[in-house]
Parts: sequence; structure tokens; C-alpha cells
Amino acid sequence: VLSSMPSRTIGRSRGAIISQYCNRTMQLRRRRQSRPSIQHFPRSARPSIRGYRMETDAAGFEEEENKRERLVNNLQNLSDNDRVRMLRAMPLCLAEKKELRHGWYGWLSFLSSLQLWQTALKCVGGRFGTGVLSYFIFLRTLLFFNVFLFLVTGLLLVVPQAIAHPDQDQNVTVRSTWGLEVLTGAGYFSHSLLYYGYYSNKMLQTCSASRNGTSCSSGLSYNMPLVYFFTIGAAFFITCIILVYSMSKSFGQSFRIDKSKGLLAIKVFSSWDFKVIKKSSVRLQRANIGTQLKELVAEVNRQELKFPVLQRLFRLFIHMLAWIMCLGSTLACVLAVYYFSEYMHGVRHILLAVPVVVSSFNLLLPGFFNAVAWMEEYDSPSVLNYVSISRNLLLKVSVLGVLCYYWLGRVCWESFVGQELYRFLLMDFIFMLLDTFFGEFLWRVFSQRALKRKRKPVFDIARNVLELIYGQTLAWLGVLFSPLLPAVQIIKLLFLFYMKKVSLKMNCQVSGKPWRACQMTTIFITLLCFPAFLGAAVCVTYTMWTMTPSKRCGPFQGLRTMFQAGKLWVQELAEVNPDLHWLASAHTYLVENPLFLFLSAGIFLIVIYFHSQVVDGQRKIIELLQEQIENEGEDKKFLITRLQDIHERKRGVTQTGGSEHGPVNHNKGQPEIS
Repeated sequence: VLSSMPSRTIGRSRGAIISQYCNRTMQLRRRRQSRPSIQHFPRSARPSIRGYRMETDAAGFEEEENKRERLVNNLQNLSDNDRVRMLRAMPLCLAEKKELRHGWYGWLSFLSSLQLWQTALKCVGGRFGTGVLSYFIFLRTLLFFNVFLFLVTGLLLVVPQAIAHPDQDQNVTVRSTWGLEVLTGAGYFSHSLLYYGYYSNKMLQTCSASRNGTSCSSGLSYNMPLVYFFTIGAAFFITCIILVYSMSKSFGQSFRIDKSKGLLAIKVFSSWDFKVIKKSSVRLQRANIGTQLKELVAEVNRQELKFPVLQRLFRLFIHMLAWIMCLGSTLACVLAVYYFSEYMHGVRHILLAVPVVVSSFNLLLPGFFNAVAWMEEYDSPSVLNYVSISRNLLLKVSVLGVLCYYWLGRVCWESFVGQELYRFLLMDFIFMLLDTFFGEFLWRVFSQRALKRKRKPVFDIARNVLELIYGQTLAWLGVLFSPLLPAVQIIKLLFLFYMKKVSLKMNCQVSGKPWRACQMTTIFITLLCFPAFLGAAVCVTYTMWTMTPSKRCGPFQGLRTMFQAGKLWVQELAEVNPDLHWLASAHTYLVENPLFLFLSAGIFLIVIYFHSQVVDGQRKIIELLQEQIENEGEDKKFLITRLQDIHERKRGVTQTGGSEHGPVNHNKGQPEIS
């Protein structure tokens, strides 16, 4: 029987081998770790009671610490009232309860308060599904990146320059018209902390006003060119590490081997959280589980359509025609932006012309791409989103490449680039407001009032996500030329979250085809890392290493490159202290030599490759174990079938033996029931 079981057959025992190997390994570990009881030793061979007691005390202390950690983790997932109720019901002494309440309780409350927009995100996910939820989660991630950039540049660049006495040539009186200057970033803002040109190229010193004038102390000095260079470099390096870590973590979470049927069973039988007692939380959790069940059922029931050969060729022709139309429109848009920028180069008083034209293209062309995608008739909503993301990404990257080429090579060009990026970021936000009002609100009113339809527009995930990536790329490009640009991006993202949330609930409806966005967040982080951040980092690195800074403004005036600020500082240290001469050599061979940069990048890529291989190996192990689980289920069916066969044969033998001895009357003395 065992040899004929399905899991023991040749060619299907890989999962069984893995399972047996794991079981044997665990048994060997238990045998090694197990120790005989003290009762089994003879009296002369028993160990010292004191040593044995010390060992058990250490083990007990470790067990108590593990219990405390598990208790803290359980308390972290509860609300405030539930924590108090759970602490009251625990069989602990008052001292331990006070310690938990005053120590861990306050810390857990603080941690739970740091979870930004948690309730709003649950409402969005419960009503509109995981696809729309991934957009808002991505928006919150971008907000955290900009908060980090703002804190770094604000504390190390903006605050020291604001405290120090500015140069006399920077105290320029400008006629201020606040309404227009907020839009253009010119006028008063052009001579403020917002832009690169305001920052000094000298050692900043603390100055104080007195009767004899302004006196500056030489005790506290601040090398602004050096700090400016290393602050931007360190900010980009830390952001790169965070992005790669987030991407690898997201890959590990989203690209798991989770079959829809298994997830559906888990969601049906074990997804309810019994700690939830509030009515609003119960309704929210019920809606969230219901939406996820719809997505899983749609994924289980989705079948790949098989078309005839002629229909496949026709669909391939339609796809090729659609891509040719999208690429042609993108090329026409790029050429229009380039020639219009060259034409507007001599017209200095119209500052918003180029940002308005570029934002108009970014608003109108995605609608054209959606019309082309409607012509293609994609069956899967996820494939439609990925295609739309790729086309919109191509448009954004092409336009930004043309703009970067147009911005370089001007008098005090750093401040000019900062002003342009500020205007582009602001115009992008204004056009997103217009798109939300005209594209969602007015279209919903027109559809319900004029067309007498109950349908509302569906939230366009691809276009909105690419708008976020485009705005974040502008912020990364502009942090070198405008250190306060991340603050503008923070304000924009805060307004955008609440505006999109209100518009989503009022003007949009759930997609007619439910689909599970299991990999959308990973795709968003990947696009943010490689095309967006990598492109911005390359542009900023090229500017700092090769471009000649302006000779009239900024912290690097008078230097051949911005990179030279670090080299001069190292040389000054070596001249002042001869013992630090090795620092100049290290700077020459490690920083100036591009070989070190390539080696570090290669090591970084190797680490990413090994991590991906580990994830791939884990996926294969999971596949084998899932195959073994399926085989175990077939084994149970096989054994049940064999038992039924044996039972049927026994019944046949019993009935045959009974018929030979005659029928047995079990109702003696009772009338027969006809």
C-alpha cells in the first residue's frame, strides 16, 4: 500500500524528500539538545545542584524575556481600551502591570500614533480594493522620503545659513508681488534660502550686532561649501540604501508562491480578527475582507482565452499599431518641448510658459494613451495597468531628459534650474487639481445629470502613480539647486492625499473587474528606484563632478567643480596637521578614482543578486512543499478509496455467508411492516 501511494511514486517525490530531510534534521537537533533528567543519574554521578540551578535560572530568565516580548507584540496590535482591559485581566502582580503600563504602554501608544493615515488607508482598501490602496501607500512612502530630505537639508544647510550673517551683496531689495512670485518662484524668492545662489562660499561665523557695528567671532566656523557637498551626497546615498532595501523587502513579500485557492481558503477561514470589538472597526474589517474575497474569487475564476491564429495575428497588429501611435505622440511631444524651450529662451518675462506647456502634455497625453489601450481590449486589468505605466513612464522620462539638457549652461545657472524645478513642481500640482476637478468631478456630474448614467469614472492608477513619480523626480533633481524644494513636495503630497481621498469617495467607483494587486507596490518602488532615482542621481552626480559652478553666486563659486570643495578641505587638513597626510592619499585613491566607485557599485549589485537568488531558492522550496502538501492530500484520497474497497469486500463476504445460513429474523414476535 505504501509503495503505491501517489506521494511515493517516481517523479513526484521531490517534496517528500525535502519534507523527510527537514523532519530528520529537526529530530537530530532535538536529540542533541535533549538532556536526560536528573532522576536517571545515579547518586554519585549527579551534577552539582548549584550548577544545575544556575543553568535553569538562565533558561527561565530567557523564557521570561521571550514571554515579555510576545506580550509586548500582542499589546502593540490592540487599541488603547483593549490594552487596558487585557492588562487588568492578566494574572500579574501590580509591580509588573505598572511597569508595563508606564514603560511599554507609553512607548506602544507613541509607535501606534506614528502610523500615518492608518484608518484612512483601511477604508480605501476595504471599499476600492488593493489596487487603489497601493497608490495611497506609495504616496505615503514618498512623503517619508521627502521628510527625510527636508530634515537633512534643513538642519545642515538652511538653518546654519539663516543663523549666520549673509553677505552684503546678497541683501538685494526686490519689489515684491507675492501672488505672482509664489507661482514663479522669482522676485523675493530668488534672493532667499530657497535657492542655491543665496548660500555663501565662505566660512560661516556667528555674528552679533553691537554699537560699533557687526562683530563676528572666529571661534565657531562652518565650512558651507564642504557641508553643502557632503550633505547632498550623503542624502542621496542614504536614500539609495533605503530604496534598495525597500525594493528587496517588497520583492520578498510580493513574489511569493501563493496560490489563489489556498489564499482564498485562508481568507475565508482564518482572516477575521477577533480582537476587534468596535462597530466601526467591525464594519471596516468586514468590507476589507469582502473586497479581498472578490479579488481572490475573480483571480481563481479567471481563465486564459485561447484565440485562433488569425485572431492572434490581428490582435498583435493592433498592439503594434497602438505602440507606434504612443511612441509617435511621445516623440512629437518631446520635439515640441525642445523647440518651444529654445524659442522661449529669449523671452524672459514669461516664466510660466514652459512649465504650463509641459504640464499640459503630461495631462493630455495619458488620456490619449487610455483611448489607445481601450482599442487594444486587454482582458486583464493588471496587464492594462502595467502597459499604461510603461507608456506614461516613457513620456515623463523623455520630457525630463530634454529639460535637463535645456537647463544647463547659463549665468548663475544653478538658481535658474532651481527656479525652473520649483515652477514645474508647482504647475504639476495645479494641473493635478484641474484634472481631479474636470476629469473626475465634472465628468461624474455630466454622466449622472446629462447622460443619465449611474456609472462613475474608475480611478486611473497608472496615470496617478506616474504623476507621483514625476513629481518626486523633480524634487530629487532640485534638492541640489533648491534645498527647500522637499518642503514644497511635502506640502504638495499632504494636499494631494486628502484631495484624492475625497475625490475617490465622491467621484469614483470600484472597478467592474475585481483584481488582486499583489505586486503593484513592488512595481511602484522599482520604478521609483531605477528610472526615477537613478536618473536623478546620475544628473546630480554629473553636475557635481564635471560641471563648472557659476562664478557669481553659490557656495562653489571660484572652483572648477563642486567636487573640488572636498579636495581643498583635505589638503588644508594635511597642511595644518602633517599626521593627516594619509587622508589626502585616501581621498585621491578612494574618492577621486572612479575605480572605487565601480567596485562599490559592483559589490552592491552582487549583494542584490545574492539576495534575489536566496528569494528564488525559497520560492522553489515553497513550490516543493506545496507539491508535497498536494501529494499528501492525494494520499488521503487514495487511502480512503482503499479502505472503502476493503469495506465493500468485507460487506460482500458477510452478505454471502449470511445468505448460505438463511435469513435472520431480527423482529421475532413483532408484526412485519409492509
